[in-house]
This record gives sequence, C-alpha cells and structure tokens, in this order.
Amino acid sequence: MAERFTIIILAAQRNGRLDPLAAEAGVTHKCLVPIRGLPLLAHVLSALGEVGDIDSIRISVEDGAAERLRPIATLSGLPIAFVTAADNIADSVYRAAEGTTGPVVVTTADNVLLPPRAVRQVMNRLASGSDAVVALARKEDVLAAHPQGQRRFYRLRDGEFSNCNLYGLSQGGLKLAETFREGGQFKKNPMRIARAFGLFNLLLLRFAMVGLAGAMKRLSRRFSVKAEAVVLADGAHAIDVDNRRTYDIAAELLDRRAA
Repeated sequence: MAERFTIIILAAQRNGRLDPLAAEAGVTHKCLVPIRGLPLLAHVLSALGEVGDIDSIRISVEDGAAERLRPIATLSGLPIAFVTAADNIADSVYRAAEGTTGPVVVTTADNVLLPPRAVRQVMNRLASGSDAVVALARKEDVLAAHPQGQRRFYRLRDGEFSNCNLYGLSQGGLKLAETFREGGQFKKNPMRIARAFGLFNLLLLRFAMVGLAGAMKRLSRRFSVKAEAVVLADGAHAIDVDNRRTYDIAAELLDRRAA
C-alpha cells in the first residue's frame, strides 16, 4: 500500500498585513488574487489534484479567513481542512502538522507554477527514507524560463540555486521547520541563515566553499536528520507570485503552458 501524504499550504498574510497585490485586486488575501481567470490558490490546488497519494490538504490561514477560501477548496473536490495560522512560519507548520502520522509536503498558496511532477519527486524522496527534502532549481534553468524570473540565488561551489517553495518533511524531519521561525527569504536576510544554520555555515555559503551535496550533509548533521535536495529541471518552478513583476512573469508562463 502506498504511503499517504499530508500537504500543508501556507496561505496567511505575511506579518498580518494586506499584501499590495491583494489590495490592488480588491481581495483580502494574496492567494485570492486572480491570475488567468483563477485565484492563485486554485492553481496550486489544481496541481495537487493530479498528484495522488494525498491523505489530506491543510491550508494554514488566519483565524476567520477560512470562509473566504472555502469556495475555492470546495470546487477543487480535494480533502481540505483549514488550520489557523500562527504568527510565524515554524509554528504554522507545526500546528498544521498536528495529528499527522506520515510525511508532509509544504508549499505556499502563491506557488502557481507548481507542477504535479515536482511534488511527486519530493514525495518519492521522502518515501525512500529522507527526513527533509528541499526543491531547488539552477540559476541557468530559472533564467532560461524567464530572464527576470529571479534576481537572488544561493551561490555554492557547484552552481547557483533558487528554492522552489516546496519542501518535504518526515515526522522526524518536522523539526527543520524551526529554521523558518524568523521567516524565509534568507537571501534578503543573511543573518537569518546564521541564526538558523550557524555562522560557520553562513560563511561557507557566503564564499561558495561548499557544494550542494556538502551543504545537505552539513544540514543533516546539524539537525540529526537525513536531508537532501531535489534539483528540478524546469526553472519556472522557482518563480512564485511575490510582487507585480513576478505576477506578470507567472501569468506569461501560465499562458505558455496553456499554449
């Protein structure tokens, strides 16, 4: 019998503030902003609907906001529950994962270019024994998808990478959610890397003194887990809807897929 997975979708407003895209669209949450005729969240749910082996989907959003998202969830036909978000990403993940007994996959409600096959790759790594899996894309592949797709990359000895807002965690690997207690966007806030992963590891990254495999080994040792990266071939997977620029890029890429 195939292992069943729980999917956690982070949909709460960042720092509890109305997102500029949401304000522009006249909606309460960024995940409700329409793109190519559907809310951002609907695109993510559509991709997850093609994955299979999903036990449940838990959407983490502020208290009282679930009713605004419920019509989208109902239309998807997927087994969805809403969980009240905490005031930080780490506790939101822990809260959404409460009561689960198997592995979880974490993504965001603005990850509109999320493909089913990428989720499957992460799930397969978890099923084969990994405790933590992070999906990455190489810089050259991201820029091939769109020359303005990303502007910040993690520079390692064997290349530059961008994360794809897609993570897998076993029950033992859930403790790695702690690294996001101060928020994500490590490239914008290098000291978050130091506090989450240690100053020495920050210096190794800063001067590209470690390759991707070595970085995963160091992460594994620090948290006493088996951590690994999945490098996705399509660089578009690293482009989510963060602002007006990336919204327009995502819309263009969605058009290409449809064509």
